[in-house]
Amino acid sequence: MSKPKDSTRFARWAVSMPPMLFMTLFFALPSLIMAVGSFMIPGDTGGLAPLFPILTPHINPHDGLQESGLTIENYRTFFSDTVYAWIFLKSFFVAGLTTLICLLMAYPLALLIARSPKHKRDLLVLLVILPFASNFLVRVYAWMIILGPFNLLFTNVAVILGMVYVHLPFMILPLYTNLEKHDPILLDAGQDLGATKWQRFWHVTFPLSLPGIYSGSALVFIPVLGMFAIPEILGGKDSMLVGNLIKEAFLATRDWPFGSMVSMMLTLAVLGVAALMSWLSKAGRFQPR
Repeated sequence: MSKPKDSTRFARWAVSMPPMLFMTLFFALPSLIMAVGSFMIPGDTGGLAPLFPILTPHINPHDGLQESGLTIENYRTFFSDTVYAWIFLKSFFVAGLTTLICLLMAYPLALLIARSPKHKRDLLVLLVILPFASNFLVRVYAWMIILGPFNLLFTNVAVILGMVYVHLPFMILPLYTNLEKHDPILLDAGQDLGATKWQRFWHVTFPLSLPGIYSGSALVFIPVLGMFAIPEILGGKDSMLVGNLIKEAFLATRDWPFGSMVSMMLTLAVLGVAALMSWLSKAGRFQPR
């Protein structure tokens, strides 16, 4: 009797171990390294100073020797300077505005695709994902040519346009996947009960599409928060977002502890937003009445 149980247990481990190992090696371990790095001291030539004082004694830096150990100076610098709070607020505003615009543009298109004849849906979905066939940077640089004649290049408007263009398919696809599964009989029943087209949409289609809205919003909002290429190419120096701040810390100033600290703060902020959205969705705060 134990053999079937043993085989079932082995099958579960065989299925679950590969993704667990992948998540451990490529998510949990890098996150741990980033968390520890946020409390470390920058090296003399960039990067990270040694962690343990045993390897490199903690001697006065004026003696020409490198410091080592842990410190909270990075977090003290972050919370004592309001410029970083402003960058975070601006990044959240850009991400929120991009998500809202993508939702307003994607919902009608996803609804149109979902209600199109089945033999046309595959073609329409292919047209949505067709931009992914070209390189991301090539498409962003193409916007420089488009926005140049309109004097919109290196402005906040250019950044929003670039963000919406790149992330719009990530909103359309989850919405389409959700809307395609809706049973049209529910709309027919609402019509038989005397509901108008708007009432049928607001009380039937929209509530059923909330999971697709949440998924699409997450797929847009979170990547936009960490995006640095679009603000740097289309927005210029005045469009500094959190992603640009992290990029500058790691590649330009080579202050890896500070970059790790900003990355951890961004991660905590994203987790906070995700927890808030999860609570609101479970509590039914977004349900129409």
